Amino acid sequence: MFETPDELHSLQVLLDTSWAGSSSHLKSIIRPGERTLDAEQVVRVCQGMCTLAIATVTRRGEPRISGADGHFLHGRWIIGTDRQAAKARHLAARPGISATFMHGEQLGIFTHGHVVPLNPEGTSNDPTWPTVRDYLVDHYDGDGDDPFWDENVWYRIDPSWMVAYSVDPVGLLDQQPSA
Repeated sequence: MFETPDELHSLQVLLDTSWAGSSSHLKSIIRPGERTLDAEQVVRVCQGMCTLAIATVTRRGEPRISGADGHFLHGRWIIGTDRQAAKARHLAARPGISATFMHGEQLGIFTHGHVVPLNPEGTSNDPTWPTVRDYLVDHYDGDGDDPFWDENVWYRIDPSWMVAYSVDPVGLLDQQPSA
């Protein structure tokens, strides 16, 4: 777990305000305390690499969905892609994004927000990039000097909305490694 107490608190506020502003239909499905996960539980189920479905938008306003490795660090999703990928072009022009992490009916974490490039053009002024990069190099058993790191752009999703659903939160959490 990489989250500080302040980051956990911010994540909990985001989860609570997102649910509160949701439609009546969503509220009929995702019921607090029964079919939701709190901030600490979200962090627990998002350990390591998570496969995300991410949605971007073309210049004509058409949605595009693709997969991406997602890493939940400091209460935010981190994703990466090749700098030449269509999603990189979409995000450079239109940074709005939606991301979903799902495991059947057991888990659904839905996020809307905007991306912040952590290493634009291979360099970064973002103070979190060195720590994020070290985590990613370690996760992928990589070499920090590998061209892979310059060929890919990594983003942090700054969420404006996030809900976390589980049909059986207790059962889901029982399957997770201890924190």
